[in-house]
Amino acid sequence: MSIIETIADVNNTFLSRRELTCNFAGLAGKLKSLEAVDMISKEFKLDGKVVIPMRLRTQVGKSLITGTFYVYDDEGLAKKHINPTIFSRLDKSKAKIAEAEAAAKEAEAAEAPAEEAPAEVKAEEAPAEESKEEEKTE
Repeated sequence: MSIIETIADVNNTFLSRRELTCNFAGLAGKLKSLEAVDMISKEFKLDGKVVIPMRLRTQVGKSLITGTFYVYDDEGLAKKHINPTIFSRLDKSKAKIAEAEAAAKEAEAAEAPAEEAPAEVKAEEAPAEESKEEEKTE
């Protein structure tokens, strides 16, 4: 797993938010914004707070990503301060992840009975094949 290095941690009292700037080593091209939010939330113990990824920028020629995050205590205040387009993008990403998880669960549920069915079919086919072999030998 990568190492998160804190570049700046500013408490902006005027806007009632915390502004974090961090480097993610070794994740260039692999890190998604929601994954970065999860990593930041775990690293800084930000449970129950609204973490918004503002910028994820890959450093040229390096496998390093620099991310800027805003941490709010109140979601209503965050929606006041930040462009609504950012929230719509985050909602779309969350919806896609939820759909993918639902599809994976449905696929697992469909595979479990499907695996049992061929075993039963094979058991039924085996005696039929034996009876055909017996008829051929007679």
